[in-house]
Amino acid sequence: MSATQILILIAAYFGVLILISYFTGKNDNNDDFFKAGKQSPWYIVAFGMVGASLSGVTFISVPGWIEGSQFSYFQVVLGYMVGYFVVAYVLLPIYYKLNVTSIYEYLLQRFGVVSHKTGAFFFFLSRVLGAAFRLFLVAIVLQQFVFNAWNVPFEVTVVISILLIWIYTNKGGIKTIVWTDTLQTLFMIVAVILSIYFINDSLGWSFGEFLASSELKEYSKVFVTDSFLERSHFLKSFVGGMFITICMTGLDQDMMQKNLTCKSLKDAQKNMVSFSIVLVIVTFLFMLLGALLYIYANEHNIAMPLMDGKPRTDLLFPEIALNGGLSITLAITFMLGLIAAAYSSADSALTSLTTSFCVDFLNIEKKPKELQKSVRKKAHIGMSIMLVIVIIIFKYVLTSNVIDSLLTVAGYTYGPLLGLFAFGIFTKYQVKDKYVWVVAVCSVILITLIGSIPPEKLGGYVLGYELLPINGLLTFIGLLLIRKKN
Repeated sequence: MSATQILILIAAYFGVLILISYFTGKNDNNDDFFKAGKQSPWYIVAFGMVGASLSGVTFISVPGWIEGSQFSYFQVVLGYMVGYFVVAYVLLPIYYKLNVTSIYEYLLQRFGVVSHKTGAFFFFLSRVLGAAFRLFLVAIVLQQFVFNAWNVPFEVTVVISILLIWIYTNKGGIKTIVWTDTLQTLFMIVAVILSIYFINDSLGWSFGEFLASSELKEYSKVFVTDSFLERSHFLKSFVGGMFITICMTGLDQDMMQKNLTCKSLKDAQKNMVSFSIVLVIVTFLFMLLGALLYIYANEHNIAMPLMDGKPRTDLLFPEIALNGGLSITLAITFMLGLIAAAYSSADSALTSLTTSFCVDFLNIEKKPKELQKSVRKKAHIGMSIMLVIVIIIFKYVLTSNVIDSLLTVAGYTYGPLLGLFAFGIFTKYQVKDKYVWVVAVCSVILITLIGSIPPEKLGGYVLGYELLPINGLLTFIGLLLIRKKN
């Protein structure tokens, strides 16, 4: 598929998104931008959240990770599912009871202003990094397979990507995203199913023959139970996955903002449970696709793609889909799936960052009505510029597989949120609010030091995703130390 063909496809795709934004953004008011008027059908939100949760990271990075990790990531995914039930039946009732716009308003009501700002800051940091990881992936694919052919700098590719998102989220915000995410999820699921079909067909296999093949068995180990010292041991992965979901969904304004557009708590809970089941199934399909990609690459002697002279497993799927000698239908399907996967998470991230910044830091609801819309639009532009800068920085500092990097960073940035919300929900203590930020910062410093301990100094124990709950526990203990005496 040529660079020109890909560009035409992208332009057509964004034309559809802009058309959706025209109809959903007609009111162009803050209530629609932040809450979609609380009128979103739960099943539409649920389906759209699948794409937003999986994102371009899953679409490209999970298949590319299979050779190094096999199917052990599925242990984390099983933990995700338990985490979604915690979100549905512990956190959502709190948010709906308080009728919040930003979920960090809970911390304001529970502890005070400093706690509120601290929670919002750590979400802000987490979501900026998470969104940048996801957009970085789609940017390097576009750069590798489209813009390099025209000698367009990576920086320009990034600016174009963010500009397109800004255009179709500028007016409707979350109301637009609820509907565009649905379309994007559909494209992504169709893409992975058709990719599996076309690659199997080229290998002369039916899907059943692929599942029964000896080649698949080389990649399909799911459970790691040999030694608890291993980073990917089942218990560590499962528990880590559960807490990753609780934090990256339940304590994340990006994901919760969609849930809070549902008409009622009951609808939001139905959304969360049904979404979690679909997510597990779709993620497993991505892992099957990853094994299939490596089997196909070995069969046809396709080398791992290079970027800046270094092998990039994240580029294996696009390399095979676009240059692997398969059908043009697969190439088109892949590009639509990639664009859908990447932008379904990035657009909601931009909207949630704008929402959090306006509500949690600028106190937009306290400003004169005639200024609120202008403040929101300026914040939206500011968040766009910030994402551009962070993504460009990633090009020069990121070396590992993107999904591993994303989940690792989550252990550092979401830990204080986990500790703050857990302390608020499971204790009745009040804290000395002005010291909360100190506790959060100290927790991150401590977990950074713990995470840097070499395995040989821990008897061979390799730290993994359990750093997130440990980080939350450190924050919880710190809050106990600054609780108010009765």
